[in-house]
Amino acid sequence: MARFTNQAQLTYNNTVTVSNLAVGEIQDVLSINKTSVNDIYTNNDTITYAVNIINSGSTDLSGLTLTDDLGAYTFGTSTLVPLTYVPDTVKYFRNSVLQAPPTVTTSNDQLVITNFTVPANGTATFLYETQTNEFTPLDTGSTVTNTAELTGNFTAVSASETVEASSEPELSVVKSIAPIPVAENGTVTYTFVINNTGNTAVTTGAVITDTFDPLLSNITVTFNDTPWVAGSDYTYDTSTGVFTSLANKVTVDAAQFTQDTTTGAITITPGTSTLVISGTI
Repeated sequence: MARFTNQAQLTYNNTVTVSNLAVGEIQDVLSINKTSVNDIYTNNDTITYAVNIINSGSTDLSGLTLTDDLGAYTFGTSTLVPLTYVPDTVKYFRNSVLQAPPTVTTSNDQLVITNFTVPANGTATFLYETQTNEFTPLDTGSTVTNTAELTGNFTAVSASETVEASSEPELSVVKSIAPIPVAENGTVTYTFVINNTGNTAVTTGAVITDTFDPLLSNITVTFNDTPWVAGSDYTYDTSTGVFTSLANKVTVDAAQFTQDTTTGAITITPGTSTLVISGTI
């Protein structure tokens, strides 16, 4: 609400008297709020936003424009946009009833929604999806704050929402076998490459299990080139072929994030660990 003041002056026989200061408020007809469906984001993630517009006036308001800056931030002398609008995802509701899609464009890396109406004493709600991209900060403690601004024949109003980068590991594993083919009663080597593209190292909780078929015998195991000992680092059942690493033995460093000083693009160098198991088939 906007506050205003007023004071009167009374003049009589060269005497001036002023009144008390009267204070009033102008209630905004339109208000806006913005929320994210996601609490956190990761690399190559989708973030869904909801923008709710409330019209407390007695007249429908039409021809409005909603502009989302998609989290634009300053980097050196440039402006980077860490979110990309996912095409055809805008949903438009009036008083919670789904409407025909409004006009949606992207201009100067912003999402622009035009020519829609907010009903009298009612609401208009927009849902839409965005995608993190090469400019999205991923280090621990990073955030993306984006702002939606509503404009029309009134003083513009806006709302912002902040989403934090996930502070968790993001693991994947790739398994390979060599040689191919392998001779009967020959030695085969399985290599497991574990990648962590998250901003947090893995120190506990990760376990690798595998069932070897055909069965392996006389196995040797190394983790990051360090020999593992059966019973201390892993278990292996020669009758079933089940291999299991023991608790807290699989560790992986956090990824490293490098932002190009010219383009602002962020490069991810995963943390990597390697498990190698060799045996006779």
